[in-house]
Amino acid sequence: METKPLRTGGELEEIIHRYQSMVYGLALARTGSAADADDVFQETFLAYYRTGKTFREEEHRKAWLLRTALNLSRRVTASTYRSKVVPLEEGEGVALPFREPEENQVWQALQSLAEEYRLPIYLFYFEELSTQEIAKILAIRPGTVRMRLSRGRDQLRTLLKGDYFHGE
Repeated sequence: METKPLRTGGELEEIIHRYQSMVYGLALARTGSAADADDVFQETFLAYYRTGKTFREEEHRKAWLLRTALNLSRRVTASTYRSKVVPLEEGEGVALPFREPEENQVWQALQSLAEEYRLPIYLFYFEELSTQEIAKILAIRPGTVRMRLSRGRDQLRTLLKGDYFHGE
């Protein structure tokens, strides 16, 4: 039986450093829970370490990490355990990801959107991915990504209207 060489600590640390905010942010946007996002983050990089997969281009590595984080996030949110637990009261002990209150308000509004709008908006605006890249990660057509971005922006505009759009 042939074994794959394990990654060196330095290489793994560099990859984690490069993609940590992207993987964690996607997991947080998908699960809505910092604890679940932590678990997905760890499992994503553990899977990367264990597979020993090599990539010809950095874009392929990035896509693999995001796709893996998305799949692991889905597994977490679909678990029967999650449907049997009672969440803590909203806002209790939950650390918001930004320093500025306005950014946290936008983040909270984003979290209230349905996943089909939340994920494309997160990947487009927070991670600055193209609609083509988002389409590959989410396994949907680029036109569908553009439609979801448009509808998601409309919903965010409505949610934030009282806070940010006083003059309209």
